[in-house]
Order: sequence, then structure tokens, then C-alpha cells
Amino acid sequence: MKRLLVVQVAALGYDFLRQADSLEWGDWKFYPMDPVFPALTCTTQAAFRTAAQVDVHGMPGNGYMERDLRRVFFWEQAAALVRGPRIWDAFRSKGGTVGMFFWQQSQGESADMVLSPAPIHRHHGGMIEDCYSQPADLYATLCQRLGRPFRLAHYWGPFASVRSSRWIAEAVSVLLDDRSRAPEVCFTYLPGLDYDLQRYGPDHARSLAALADVREQLAMVSRAAERNGYDLLVFGDYAIAPCTRDVIHLNRVFREQGLLACRTVQGRQYVDFNASHAFAVVDHQVAHVYVQGADAGAVAHRVGGVSGVARVLDRREQDRMGLAHPRSGDLIAVADEGAWFAYPWWDSKREAPEYAAHVDIHQKPGYDPAELFCGWPPGCVSCDPVRVRGTHGLTGPGHEAAWGSTFLPAGRRTLVELADAVRHWMEDVR
Repeated sequence: MKRLLVVQVAALGYDFLRQADSLEWGDWKFYPMDPVFPALTCTTQAAFRTAAQVDVHGMPGNGYMERDLRRVFFWEQAAALVRGPRIWDAFRSKGGTVGMFFWQQSQGESADMVLSPAPIHRHHGGMIEDCYSQPADLYATLCQRLGRPFRLAHYWGPFASVRSSRWIAEAVSVLLDDRSRAPEVCFTYLPGLDYDLQRYGPDHARSLAALADVREQLAMVSRAAERNGYDLLVFGDYAIAPCTRDVIHLNRVFREQGLLACRTVQGRQYVDFNASHAFAVVDHQVAHVYVQGADAGAVAHRVGGVSGVARVLDRREQDRMGLAHPRSGDLIAVADEGAWFAYPWWDSKREAPEYAAHVDIHQKPGYDPAELFCGWPPGCVSCDPVRVRGTHGLTGPGHEAAWGSTFLPAGRRTLVELADAVRHWMEDVR
């Protein structure tokens, strides 16, 4: 029985590999791939497992506003958030087994094996580090085999590094070697390259060092795949671009223009979403703007006039691009090359919400890459977005991701085409 391992490598950009003279790794050769738009983690993973666009799978980014609740959600993990049939449905209906490891929105997924970070937050601070796993003993078994648990500090925050990917690569290799438990098709994710590319940009020596580490991790899983009869597909989700322009603060603009309302709590400014007429859920180089009780056309005109904004997509444009979904913003702002959106609406550090200086990916109503840097005092993260030197989200020339495979013909692909190819692979073996 043929088997398949699919490895998504965060920030594996084609131009980044080309400039690092890394398009060929031994017998491996990488080719350009057109990512989905927006080129973001959750959107990519939802698109791959459904071979569809946002208007079908419903993940417009890593976060979105739930309009009825007037609340922003980021990095939610329920698989039910991803709409549409899965590319493996027919394969599993015929007895095939599927595993999904460290993909977003995988908890409760229609797979035979799932592994995903799932800490328990203590009532009085701190957390119990753990991973959600199906079967229930999977995580404990892997920790025992590897001799250490998965560390969330290596997965996100100031100490995030390639060590997160190393644990995942080792765990997947151990699992593939266990033929009694290994799924026939395995999807996994290596996040480690992404961190230093965002911190320092694609031209920095630290980013090249991270690439060398990820190459070793891919070699590890490639050897495990080969000795256990797995075909292998490796693909990137997006390409990191250097930050060369000023950071865009749409929510500050909305506050200045009276469209964003705040309530003051102990001197700190918190958004009053119920009273606000416009709020930007920012996500790297894309911002979903949710409009309530205001003219969307007038808001679009104001957003389009902000320095660093390349274009504003209204509902008609979203429909044309496959982005029309109830979770998408009434408007989608797209950044210029080299620019990106930051979430703050306050002007002075004294006004910042309490969570601003901490790693808090669920409380913050926007993606905050400044969490990758230490702040002051110790135990805090930076609140300075200017430190961020790499970003992503755009597609088109110069933004291609990379892909390589042991079983697919060479050439340029789109992400959805790669997903369809995996679906056909599964149909052919069952």
C-alpha cells in the first residue's frame, strides 16, 4: 500500500530559496507555487484541506469578527470553522487513514489522528502545557519516545524558534516508523522558518541559519518517509517580504475620525465594539474592515486614502476574487509592497490595554508580530511594531511559495492545484 506525507513549511518562499541558492537539495528540486489570497496560515490550511477558496471554506484569515457577538476571534482551533468537504473524504470512506499534526483548526477534524497544541490556562495565571491528541494517548506516547514534551515557548513568542519544528519533525519520524499506528496519509506543519524571517527579514543571516535548520528537519522526515514507503510533498504557504515602509495603523485612523469608540478602564483604552462604526481586524498585509452603522463606501474612501494602503476590496471585488463570505470584512484593505497593518488604536503607551505587552494571541483583536520580541520590564513583549522586518499576505509576482515532491511532475502550480493532486493521489490508491 502506497502512503503519503504532506509537509507544509511556514514561509518557504521561492525567491528566498533561490537567493539562498537552495532550490536544489540533493535529489530535491523546488518549483514556484502561487499561494491563495490572502497568503496567511489559516487561509492556506483551510484551502488545502478543501481545495477551495475562502467563499467555500470560510477562513478569511487567522482571525475574524463574529458580527452577532461583536467580538474578534484569532487562532480558534475547532475544525468545524473550516467549511466544505475534505480532500480525503472519499479516501477515508474506503478505509484509508489520515493524520493531521500541528495544523490550525484541526481539533475535531475528520481524521484518524490529530495532534495540536492545547494548553490549559490557569485561573490565577500561567498555564499547563499540553497538546490535544486523538487517539488520547498519542501525545503522551510521543513525549515518552522523544524524551521531552512540546514547548509552547518555542512555538510562539520571544523565544519561538526552529526548536518547535525539530520536535514536530522528530515526532512525525517516530510515528512513521511505527507501522502499526502510522496513518496512510499524514499532514504536518513545520513553523520554525517563519519566526526569524518575520523578526529580521529574508536577507538576514539569522533567517539563513533558520533555513539551514529546517533543511535538516526536512531531511529527517524525508528519510523516515523513504524507509517507510511514503511519497512526499513539501510546500510553503507564503513568502516573507521585507518591511520597507511605515506601519499602517487603520484603527488609529478610525479612532481619530470618530468611527472607533473606546471605553476607559483604569486609564487604559479598550475598544467598545458595540459602539464602534468601523474596526480593522489586521492580519499582516491584509485588514478586514467591519462596518456597522456607517456608509461602507465612505469608509472605503477613507481607508483608500491612508498611506501604505494599495487597494480596498468591496463586496463586489471580494465576490470576484472568491473572498465573499459572512466572516470576511465588509471591506478588505490590502497593503502596499513593504507595508503591513498593526492593530493598535491608542497613541501613548499609558493608554495601551493590559494585554498589549504580553503574548496573548486570543485576547488581542489583531495579529501582533511584535510578540516575537522581548520587551521591558522582563516578562513583557515588545510593543514596537517597527522592530518587525518581515511580513506576508500578498500574492502575485515575487510572492510565490516553493514546493517539491517525490511523485508529482515538475512545474509551476497553484496551492489549490497541489491540493487537488493530493486528492487524486488518494483516489488512485483506493
